[in-house]
This record gives sequence, C-alpha cells and structure tokens, in this order.
Amino acid sequence: QVQLVESGGGLVQAGGSLGLSCTASGGTFSDLSMGWFRQAPGKEREFVSHISWSGSRTYYGDSVKGRFTISRDNAKNTLYLRMNSLKPEDAAVYYCAATQKVYTRDAVAKSLIYDYWGQGTQVTVSS
Repeated sequence: QVQLVESGGGLVQAGGSLGLSCTASGGTFSDLSMGWFRQAPGKEREFVSHISWSGSRTYYGDSVKGRFTISRDNAKNTLYLRMNSLKPEDAAVYYCAATQKVYTRDAVAKSLIYDYWGQGTQVTVSS
C-alpha cells in the first residue's frame, strides 16, 4: 500500500512562489506515475499536473501552464510542484496522487485513474 504525504503549503502573496513536496512510502516510487490536483472550497477537484514514472513526460492544466513545474526525484521517493506567479485563484488544498498504470494525456487529468492520494496541503494566496 502506497502512502503519500504532502508538505510545503502555506500563505504567500499574489505574484509570489511556493514549492510543494510529496513523499511516497510503501511502494516502488519509480513504478508510479504521479499527479497533482487541487480543490478550492465549493469547487470540484481540478487537475494541476502529471508526470510519468521516469519524468520524461509532463502535462499541465491550462490554468497553471507556464507558471507551475512538476518534477520528481526517484532516488528520494519525492514528487515536487514549483508554483510561480501565484494568483488568488490558485488558493486551494493541493493533493498528490499516484497510479501504477500508464494512461493517455487526456486520461491523466481524471482523478478517477489514480489509485493513491495524499491528505492534502493548504495553499493560501493573498491579494
């Protein structure tokens, strides 16, 4: 059973930057494709980004493209999300997720394909 723990959330001013981490345990991290999602109060969970097991393929949601960067370090069992030029609308609980299967570009944006989820970390952006 894979366990995921996010960290790095907090309060940041609009225009600022923040980095999130997600550490995995209980499985072989390099076998997992990973994703970041977020959910703001009263809104549906939104796809943020996805990275393949090797890191060779990355995908981003339209709202974060060009501002966020996903990466991973398989030696450290850790997934990262670097968030730049943050906007108030980026405020949400951010979740990392993992899947052991390989999916298409369209499929990785769907939360249903992920097998494991972290507990989330809050990101607050002040205007």
